[in-house]
Amino acid sequence: MVCTNNSFLRKAEILSIGSELTSGAQLDTNSQWLSRKLAEIGVATGWHSTIPDDVEANLNGFILAASRAGLVVITGGLGPTQDDLTRETLARLVGVELVFDEASWVAIQDLFHRRHRICPERNRVQAYFPKGSEIIPNANGTAPGVFLIHQGTIFVALPGPPREMEQMWTNEVRPRLLNANLGKLGFGDGFLSRRTIRTFGAGESAVEEKLLDLTRRGADPEVGITASNAIINLSITARGADQADVQAKIALVEEIIRDRLGDLVFGANEDTLAEAVGLLLEELNLTVSLVESVTCGHTASLLGAVPGISKWFAGSLVLYRPEAKDNLLGYPKDLLQREECVGPETARFLAKAVREKMGTDLGVAVVGYAGPGDGGPGRPAGLVFAAVDDGSSVTSEHTQNWHGSRSEIQHRTALMTLNLLRLKLLAIKADQISCQNMPSKEVP
Repeated sequence: MVCTNNSFLRKAEILSIGSELTSGAQLDTNSQWLSRKLAEIGVATGWHSTIPDDVEANLNGFILAASRAGLVVITGGLGPTQDDLTRETLARLVGVELVFDEASWVAIQDLFHRRHRICPERNRVQAYFPKGSEIIPNANGTAPGVFLIHQGTIFVALPGPPREMEQMWTNEVRPRLLNANLGKLGFGDGFLSRRTIRTFGAGESAVEEKLLDLTRRGADPEVGITASNAIINLSITARGADQADVQAKIALVEEIIRDRLGDLVFGANEDTLAEAVGLLLEELNLTVSLVESVTCGHTASLLGAVPGISKWFAGSLVLYRPEAKDNLLGYPKDLLQREECVGPETARFLAKAVREKMGTDLGVAVVGYAGPGDGGPGRPAGLVFAAVDDGSSVTSEHTQNWHGSRSEIQHRTALMTLNLLRLKLLAIKADQISCQNMPSKEVP
């Protein structure tokens, strides 16, 4: 029995199929991606459901979704094995038989041929579809999708692999949904868009204190705040009559956020701290080198993921033991006695030493205790020190006490180090602008 209450039909439900998801062996990223894409066409997602590879679980999940959602998007269960049940479940739900499509079977065989592989007969099951459904071609895999409308509910079945699912959505499903007149089917009219502002350097509550008027419930646009590994994300969601209206609303709120948070903001949407650093290095035409202890090369790994960074990033020394620091950078014995390789002086010394050793404009160093062991009284796990040296008398430094597992401390420390470098680069940029704007003295 499909519910026809318009308050339900305004929302979508996403079903992720697979025992590997319910067991925790794999992470469901498809639902997150699809929710964002549905929002772009004005459809809100009301439910995410994860269902194991079981006949009755599939059928019950499909029935429940159809009873409360006007659009049901299914990912997974379209493969050739016996536990791929999506086609069969859709046919049972709608009350029709599965029918063979010769053109789909030819396309599947052709895909195997292009990959220089023999097509197993078992893959023939992927060419069966619920009678009366529309076949969605898959240009990147062997599993075609399924599109059908039954008793006012739209069903869309997509393959589970993200690359196949995303391209099928973009090239095939999104146009079909837009042509299906979603407004008449009970979905909200207009456009909905989202933009995320990314910050680092202050906690979630400290950031929200500056934005309470924007994050209150019922605000338009709506601003949500989330934290992940010390990065605070501000998600701006707006709905409007058209894309221009939506983007104007978002731009106004983004301007307010950036003005209030200042240098805490490092980017938007999928931007990373490493990318922000890379852009500044390129803009200022500066080079950098690193020496890492506590992060064991993780900072360099994040920075090295930025395309083209090799022009500005000379490299990183990973030095754990005191003798390694001494052999490569001449670590002073008196400093070893005072700080035992972990402290603010050590970070400053190493930053300067690596800059001189590698001949870069800036040197960055980070030391500390990743845990679970500590460095003794007053030196807990999570205590880290970072420094940036630019060759002048000013050295930027930062001390932080993190809490968490060893991997969490290492990752957050790497982000902290990149952020310290970003702030140093912003200060250099501001100084350059100030000098350019300074009036020149007239010679008498």
